[in-house]
Amino acid sequence: MQQLFIILLFTAAIAYLARLVYGHFTADRGCTKGCGACSTVDLKKIQEQIKEKA
Repeated sequence: MQQLFIILLFTAAIAYLARLVYGHFTADRGCTKGCGACSTVDLKKIQEQIKEKA
Protein backbone atom coordinates (compact mmCIF):
# COMPACT_ATOMS: atom_id res chain seq x y z
CA MET A 1 0.00 0.00 0.00
CA GLN A 2 2.83 2.40 0.82
CA GLN A 3 4.53 1.68 -2.48
CA LEU A 4 1.34 2.49 -4.37
CA PHE A 5 1.10 5.83 -2.57
CA ILE A 6 4.74 6.67 -3.38
CA ILE A 7 4.24 5.71 -7.05
CA LEU A 8 1.12 7.89 -7.29
CA LEU A 9 2.90 10.81 -5.62
CA PHE A 10 5.91 10.45 -7.91
CA THR A 11 3.67 10.25 -10.99
CA ALA A 12 1.80 13.38 -9.93
CA ALA A 13 5.09 15.24 -9.42
CA ILE A 14 6.36 14.21 -12.86
CA ALA A 15 3.06 15.26 -14.46
CA TYR A 16 3.25 18.64 -12.72
CA LEU A 17 6.82 19.24 -13.90
CA ALA A 18 5.94 18.13 -17.42
CA ARG A 19 3.05 20.60 -17.46
CA LEU A 20 5.37 23.42 -16.37
CA VAL A 21 7.92 22.60 -19.06
CA TYR A 22 5.22 22.27 -21.72
CA GLY A 23 3.75 25.63 -20.72
CA HIS A 24 7.16 27.25 -20.86
CA PHE A 25 7.82 26.15 -24.42
CA THR A 26 4.33 26.75 -25.80
CA ALA A 27 3.69 30.23 -24.38
CA ASP A 28 2.78 32.55 -27.22
CA ARG A 29 3.33 35.80 -25.33
CA GLY A 30 4.22 37.12 -21.92
CA CYS A 31 5.58 35.02 -19.14
CA THR A 32 4.73 31.38 -18.54
CA LYS A 33 3.47 31.57 -14.98
CA GLY A 34 -0.13 31.45 -16.14
CA CYS A 35 -1.44 33.92 -13.60
CA GLY A 36 -2.53 36.40 -16.27
CA ALA A 37 -0.78 39.40 -14.74
CA CYS A 38 1.70 39.79 -17.59
CA SER A 39 -0.93 39.83 -20.30
CA THR A 40 -2.66 42.84 -18.76
CA VAL A 41 0.24 45.14 -19.63
CA ASP A 42 -0.11 46.53 -23.15
CA LEU A 43 3.30 47.94 -24.02
CA LYS A 44 2.16 49.44 -27.33
CA LYS A 45 -0.56 51.41 -25.58
CA ILE A 46 1.92 52.68 -22.99
CA GLN A 47 4.34 53.77 -25.73
CA GLU A 48 1.56 55.62 -27.55
CA GLN A 49 0.61 57.44 -24.34
CA ILE A 50 4.23 58.45 -23.77
CA LYS A 51 4.51 59.76 -27.33
CA GLU A 52 1.28 61.78 -26.91
CA LYS A 53 2.58 63.45 -23.74
CA ALA A 54 5.97 64.28 -25.27
